[in-house]
Amino acid sequence: MRRTMRWVGAAAVLPLLLAVTGTLTVTGAWGRAWALARAEDFPPPPATVPAIGRAWPVGPRPPVLRGWEPPATVYGPGHRGVDLGAAPGAEVRAVAAGRVSFAGRVAGRGVLSVRLAGTDLRTTYEPVTARVEKGAEVAAGQVVGTVEPVGAHCGARACVHWGLLRGDVYVNPLLLLPPWLLNGGPSRLLPVLGVPLPKG
Repeated sequence: MRRTMRWVGAAAVLPLLLAVTGTLTVTGAWGRAWALARAEDFPPPPATVPAIGRAWPVGPRPPVLRGWEPPATVYGPGHRGVDLGAAPGAEVRAVAAGRVSFAGRVAGRGVLSVRLAGTDLRTTYEPVTARVEKGAEVAAGQVVGTVEPVGAHCGARACVHWGLLRGDVYVNPLLLLPPWLLNGGPSRLLPVLGVPLPKG
């Protein structure tokens, strides 16, 4: 509502500025207000995320039930994370090394957050029963909790909502995973049996 009022106010003032100054250049307090209105309405551009992940949060290659859907505005609709299919009680692993910054309950669901070492990034997992405490150092692939059979976030299926934040801005958590992990693992050469060797 406040954002709508700011835009209505700006729309009412712009013709007046144009009539008085003969230009649409907005400076001073009005220029700052205009810039603030635009900054609050639109999220910042996506930043680079290092592919430092060494494990999926659940399983070797879980199904992605719902992907990343960035909102058009800061408070707009979207999906600020990735939902991964997992059975209730399944182990949840840290995707990369870091320190636990939160382990507790939020709105009745278990939430675990890990600040990733050497970055300004923080991963979140929910609904999860934590096996680690706030302040604990965790290694990539270490079990940090188990999937709770709580809530209807993924409908009839149990899932883990995996999020990634830089400050207060959500980014796509799949960007943490290197291509070999995202696409099913590194290539492996297998022996070829029963095929004759080429002549010559």
